[in-house]
Amino acid sequence: MTEPIVVGVDASAPSRAAAEWAAEDARLRGLPLRVVHIDGADSAGGVAAALLSLGSRASCTVLGLRGEVGVPGPAVGCVGHEVAARSDRPVVLVPGGPHPAGRERRTEWVTLGVDARDPVSAVVDFAFDAALRRGARLHAVHAWRLPSRAERWMPYALPEEDRGAWEDQEVQLLSDALRPWREKYPQVDVYEDVRLQSPSASLVQASASAELLVVGRAGRTLGPTVRDVLEHTECPVAVVPALMCNPPVTGPAG
Repeated sequence: MTEPIVVGVDASAPSRAAAEWAAEDARLRGLPLRVVHIDGADSAGGVAAALLSLGSRASCTVLGLRGEVGVPGPAVGCVGHEVAARSDRPVVLVPGGPHPAGRERRTEWVTLGVDARDPVSAVVDFAFDAALRRGARLHAVHAWRLPSRAERWMPYALPEEDRGAWEDQEVQLLSDALRPWREKYPQVDVYEDVRLQSPSASLVQASASAELLVVGRAGRTLGPTVRDVLEHTECPVAVVPALMCNPPVTGPAG
């Protein structure tokens, strides 16, 4: 596979961070890197259209996650959401600037947001492949809700045995969902994490010490969970479409 990694850049800090991330990813994957300069004279729609066209022939597109005040023209951060929502290939959005005080990024984790009831092959495969190439552990996060029949206990506390039984079911669901990829990528050490909270809160918390967060996208919209994650995370986020057009061939790195 020789499809390049495309990175869009302007003069902003998130853009510079995206360029650095893309260069390292290209090195890890043995792919060419194509750097596209964002012209301040172009409209945001024109920039997004150009990046989508280039990205359709790329392994992935990398952009800054947020814009920066004082940078003229349509900053990369302004079009990143649109490209991530419409691209037929993975899009990685990279935040710029220093990490929040007291939060040091570990570089041995790739975090995956996965619905154990309906795992999306393209998303899970991207995350396993990314972990393998980085020599990282995979942190698979499945968020769940109490079943509707639990409402009969409200506002009182649930019996511990009932909650424990439901949680055990979710743990088993996640284990079963990931089994095919564990077999495909036996070199990847996987930590399975089942959380009784909202998907967005689960992913933001879990990605706090990760080097990459991988999430899925259905249709031509990011959806409320992905949008919330992009607003609050300080970790690079790979948005992978559920149905990729001519998806890159992936598999265990040699």
